[in-house]
Formats: sequence, structure tokens, C-alpha cells
Amino acid sequence: MGGSEESGSSPGLENSIVPAAGRSDIDLEKGGEAEVVTSGEFLHLDEGKKDLLGQIVDSEKEAYKLYCDYAHYVGFSVRKGKNAYFLGTKNIKAKEFLCSKAGFKEDEPEATRSKLESRTGCKAMVKFQVDENGKWRVSRLVSEHNHELAKPEERHLLRSARSVTAAKMSSVFRTLLDAGIKTTKVSAYLFDEGTGIENVKFSKKEGQELINSRRLTEVEPGDSQSLVNLFKERAAQDTMFFWDIQLDKEGKLTNFFWRDGRSRIDYDCFGDVLIFDTTHRLNKYICSPFLGINNHGQNIMFGAAFLMDEMTDSFVWLFSTFLKSMNDRPPITIFTNQDEAMDKATEMVFSTTHHHFCMWNISKNAPSQVHNFNSDKELKGLFNKCMQECDSEIEFEETWRNMLVKGRLESHEWLRYLYENRQKWSTAFNKDTFDLGIKSTQRTGINSNVLNVVPNTSSLTKCFLQVEKLLHGWRQTEANEDFNCNQSMPTCAIKHSPILRHASQVYTHKIYKLFEREFLDGLGGLCFEEFPCGGTLYQFKMKMHDEGLKEWIVNLDTLSMEVECSCKKFQSMGILCLHALKAYSLKNISRIPDKYIMKRWTKEARKRIYNLRQNGTSQQEHMEPDSVYLNHVSRYCYDLAMRTQQHAGARKILLNALETAERNIENFFSEQCSAYANADKRLKKSRKENDAGNLFHQDESARSMFHSSINTMLPQYWSTMGSLDDESMPQSHNF
Repeated sequence: MGGSEESGSSPGLENSIVPAAGRSDIDLEKGGEAEVVTSGEFLHLDEGKKDLLGQIVDSEKEAYKLYCDYAHYVGFSVRKGKNAYFLGTKNIKAKEFLCSKAGFKEDEPEATRSKLESRTGCKAMVKFQVDENGKWRVSRLVSEHNHELAKPEERHLLRSARSVTAAKMSSVFRTLLDAGIKTTKVSAYLFDEGTGIENVKFSKKEGQELINSRRLTEVEPGDSQSLVNLFKERAAQDTMFFWDIQLDKEGKLTNFFWRDGRSRIDYDCFGDVLIFDTTHRLNKYICSPFLGINNHGQNIMFGAAFLMDEMTDSFVWLFSTFLKSMNDRPPITIFTNQDEAMDKATEMVFSTTHHHFCMWNISKNAPSQVHNFNSDKELKGLFNKCMQECDSEIEFEETWRNMLVKGRLESHEWLRYLYENRQKWSTAFNKDTFDLGIKSTQRTGINSNVLNVVPNTSSLTKCFLQVEKLLHGWRQTEANEDFNCNQSMPTCAIKHSPILRHASQVYTHKIYKLFEREFLDGLGGLCFEEFPCGGTLYQFKMKMHDEGLKEWIVNLDTLSMEVECSCKKFQSMGILCLHALKAYSLKNISRIPDKYIMKRWTKEARKRIYNLRQNGTSQQEHMEPDSVYLNHVSRYCYDLAMRTQQHAGARKILLNALETAERNIENFFSEQCSAYANADKRLKKSRKENDAGNLFHQDESARSMFHSSINTMLPQYWSTMGSLDDESMPQSHNF
């Protein structure tokens, strides 16, 4: 329900609301006085001093705005509750405004099951009392919420807080200018009194200054040096922006690579699978992005390049530069188009990475390489089966041989090359390779839907700006999805299923739907045989009702919760398959074991990725090299700075933490210096004592020698004088 709509399922004014813990429920109706503060004065208070209780405004509109401003500062959305009226009139006596998550929705029909559930029964609210003079006073405030509040960078997405701000106006300026609209028309449109934007604190002068600064950043198209200048500007603005160029023998600019700081953070979170695309062509260059998939199944970009050619040397330079920008951390799997030069470069640079060819690219090339591919349906069917329908290497070899015989293609050069690299494109050979379930570079849609908006004659600078615009849109879409995941829960297909409820709590909405589909398919589509293997071990043989003899084997240990399926879906995608979930269901396992929840698919994917404490183990055991430590901490601080830059309060928290850390570090080094000084004093004292001890031992040695000489020289006196002792010996004197 919208933020400005009245709710019929919210707590009524007549019903008592249970106070929340921690004195978050404050009521002035039961006594006490409050300072009278007008709405105008409230809006000028510092954020840290905002206190609703006892404040007075002049109308319902101001009351609603007052609570909306408070809600935006805290991080929740508002909707209206019921009214109470003066007896016999339509004049409002009291009114409540509620957190948008108040109450619960009634069960909805099956057709609306896909709608996200945002209600949590939250008790947070504010109550206004209206006196006979029409003054609205806050008489009650419940401030505690039972749900996660919106982060500072997400608060503009709250329904009741959506308004045009100066930052938004700046974004509108840029969007209209990027669309090619003349600056005079942009100004006339945005500052027309009829647009409803006249209350925004964004003057025409500021707008003109924005336009002027925009003109200064535009560069002359068609010049490689202009692109380098753009790189330098971005590096000055973003301390983690990385760029590099390759020169030919004559010193001319040939190849370019860049990535920004956010792409580096993205790679830390989702750099397990890399997609390299070379399908978009400019006039002289190839625009080649490095892509990945985030926890919502959305496109993300780790960097991009402009390549002059597709030679092995160019790819080797580019891949090496990319790895350098990522601190030499290779991905688990990389997808590329089928190309011999690219293949060689990949083997040279990504030597420990699984290399997969794009299936779409192979299918596209097949008709031009095999003359009867489209005309012979049986041949085409066998080829497609070899790509993704063979369950074993033996089945692949048999199907491939039949295809060659059928088409008389035993000596075909292109097919021979494919066969030599069969482990890079056939699912029979890489079922247990982690690849996110991707089969093609085209799953991203970047070629057909996005970069093609840039004409082939476009300059490098224009294409660079277009890629930046694309990247900004992707990141905004991701931020919106993060917000939705934090503020709402997907509706479970089976309401009382504990394992689905658990999945909806940990996975993002998109991944939960994939999990739910697997669970339902296993629940209703599989038949099985169970074989006890002793103790807590079980084996299941499973078949789909409509897939004939095809069988999957599932091994389960109910003590350790370990499960293994012959389909290998978890190994390749990181999500449990329908066969494993069926086995769990048969043994009444109601939660997903932690070992089978892959963090990259969860709502927490971006959190705590820079944990330096190594799970509490000794720091000495995990001391990192200086360069690795420096890069790690730099990315940690950069990530925090990026997350706090849009909100003054969050900035203050970070800066205070850094100042505290600086003081602690200074105290640490001061204590270390004192400790070293004390240790030095103890060492000097110890040396003096040792020197004195050595002198004493020298005296003892001399006395012993003297004693020995007396016994040697005067044996005739032994019988008359007896043995010599210390008291009878001459005493030494220290002068």
C-alpha cells in the first residue's frame, strides 16, 4: 500500500498498542509537559537533535511531513492510520501515522503469490492530538522497529521519502544532456514553474554552473590522447581507478584497459567466474568488457578494454594487465568466444583457470563451418547433444563418433579443433566445474541490448562515456534490488515449509526463486528408491516421472548432513539440486546446512569480505606480505568510503573511527618506543652486572692459581700446616 494511503489493517486508535522495550514507547497523554516547537523550527534542527515528542504543527499535511522527515532520517517508510473525530463533527481529534510495515496482510489468492511481502507487524508509530485551535501536537511515539532499517544510501528509495533533491536534479541534468537535448531546453524544462520543482533548493545559477562544468569535461572525439586524459581525470577523482595502455613499436597508442574502484570491490565479491566478450566493434577498435554475475543474477563489470586487433600478443597484454589490476588473483572459470589467438593467450595467462568456450558462439559458427549442418536435422541434433545433453564422457565419445559417421566428417578441420578442446565446451567434461550455470557469453545481453547503441563510427571517448553510463545504470539496479531484499521477503510457495522459509531468509529474491523451483520439482516430479547403507548413510536412485530411464544417484549422511548428487549442480552452480532437496525432504531435514549456502548468492554477499582476523586465529600465523596487506586494507577502506559518501552521519562514524584508530596506533608506537627504551636500559644494566661478574670470576681464578702454586711449591709444609683454606690465603684487593 502506498505511503500516502490510509490503512485498513493497522492498529486502531481505540486499541492499545503494546509498548516496545527500552522506553521506545513514550506517551504524553498520561501527563508531562513538552516544549512547543513549530514545524519550521523542527526542519532546521540538526539531524542528531531531532525529537518528535511534544512538537506542534499546524495541519495534517505538516504532521505527515514531520513524521516522514523523521522516518527518512531513521530509515523507514510511513503510511497513514485511522482518524478519531470530535463528537458529531468531521474535525480530526487524533491521528496516527504508522511504519509502513505495521500489521499483516490477509492471505491472498494464488494469483498474487509472486508479490513480495513487506509487512512485519511493526509497532513503530506516532500519534498526534489536535486541540480546539487546530494545533497538532505529538502525544505518543513508539520508536522501536522489529525489522531492518534502510541504509543511508538506500533511503531515497523509501516510498514516503521520494522527492526531488538537489542531487537528483543534478542527475536529471546529466541524463538529459547525455540524451543530446540542448542545454537551453534542459534549463527551460527543469525550471519551468509548472513542473512542480520550484521548491527544490537548486537554483538556476547552480544549474548553469553544472552545465558549464559538463562542457569542460567533454573531450574532442576521435583522439586517443583524449581518452588518456579522461583516464587521468578519473584517476584523480577515484584513488582506486586503474588504467593502462599498450604502445606499438613506433610508440603509438594501440590498446587500452581501465577499471574503476567499485569494479575492484565487485571482483573481490563475485570474481569467481569471468566472462570476456569481444563481439562489439567500433570503427577501428573492439570494445571488450570483462563481465561477471552478482548475487542477484545481474550483470556487473570488472573492467573494459579497447583493442586494435585480435592477435595473441594483444590478448596476452590485456589478460596480464587485468590480472595485475586485480592483484594477480585469477578467477575459477573464464568464458570466451571460440578463437585460437584468444585460446592461446588464455592458456598462457590464466593457466590455473578453467577455460570454457561460449556455446552460443559455437552454435552460431557451426552452419558456416559445416555445409550440411542446417539441412541435416539428425546431424544437428547429435551436435547439440554433444554440447549439453551427454551425462558422461563415454556417452559423448559415442555420440560424437556417430555424428562424424553420419555426416562423413571424419577429416573436418574445424570439428577436429573442437574435439581437441572438447573439455572447454561440452558439459560432459565439466559438470563439476564451478561456472554459475553459464553456458554463453551472450547470457549477459550486453552485446545485443546495450553497447550496440554506440554507433560503429563512435570515438573512443564517446564509447568510454557510454560504458560509464551503462555501468551506472547496472549499479543503480543492483542497489534497488539490495533495498528490496532488505525490506521485503518473497512469498513461499508452501507457506509452512521450514526449508523454504530458511532459504527466503538467506538468499536474494532471484536466487530464492531458483531454489524454490528446484524444491518443488523434486517434491512433485521425482520418483525414488531408497537403499540404507548402514548407520546414518543412505543412497537414493531418482528418476523424473516423464524422463524415461535417466537416473540420478544421491548419497546422504543424515549425521553430517553431507549430500552428493550425480548431477553435480551444487559443484557447478552453488545451489542444491532438486534430487538433493528431495533426499533432505525424505529424511525430514528442515534447514539448509551451512556448508551448502554459498555466500556469493546470499543477501550478505558484500558484507565482511575484508575480514583480516582470519576467524580469530593468531595474527602471527597469518602475517601477510607488506604489499598484499597494503592492498587489502586499502580496498577495505575504499569500500567503507564508497558506502558512506552519500550520508553525512555515516561519514562522521567512519571519520571518528579512523581518528580513534590513528590515536590507538600512535599510542601503540609510543608504548613500543618506551618498551624498547626500557629493554635497552635493562640490557645495559645486565651488561654492567656481567662485567662485574666477569671481574669476580677473574679474581677467583687468580686465587685458585695462587692456591695451586703454593701446594706445588711447598709440599714439605703440608704435613705441618695442614690444608690451605681461603682464610689462610693472601686476600686480594681491588684498587
